[in-house]
Amino acid sequence: MEKPTYMDRALAEARAAGARGEVPIGCVIVGPDGAVLAEAGNRTEEAKDPTAHAELLAIRAAAATLGAPRLVDCDLYVTLEPCPMCAQAISFARLRRVYWGAGDPKGGGVEHGPRIFDQPTCHHRPELYPGLGEREAAELLRAFFRERR
Repeated sequence: MEKPTYMDRALAEARAAGARGEVPIGCVIVGPDGAVLAEAGNRTEEAKDPTAHAELLAIRAAAATLGAPRLVDCDLYVTLEPCPMCAQAISFARLRRVYWGAGDPKGGGVEHGPRIFDQPTCHHRPELYPGLGEREAAELLRAFFRERR
């Protein structure tokens, strides 16, 4: 059996979030040595917190693990294109690379919407790698919302 990839782990977090009734989005942050620093899935409903997105929860946990407010040389894997709030937090955290699965034409903040990293007020632009695990990530979201309509 092959070792799960970082995106596989993010997808597992997304599935767990969906099972909890949350929008199925998962995130993993990896340190410079390849060690997983944090894993999280959405918890906005459970926490009654509109900022409890997978990326923000993972950024907070990784920063606590490292004991630093910046995650320089760390990479973030997330199943959906980050929203504007999460993209700004990624910039503030100084993450090195961001990999994501499905694009988000309605709520995305990287390739869609305000394109946070392209703004002159953005202090840090990570390397961007869209489309990793896109098919599975998109299907998780479609199935989740299909069941609720």
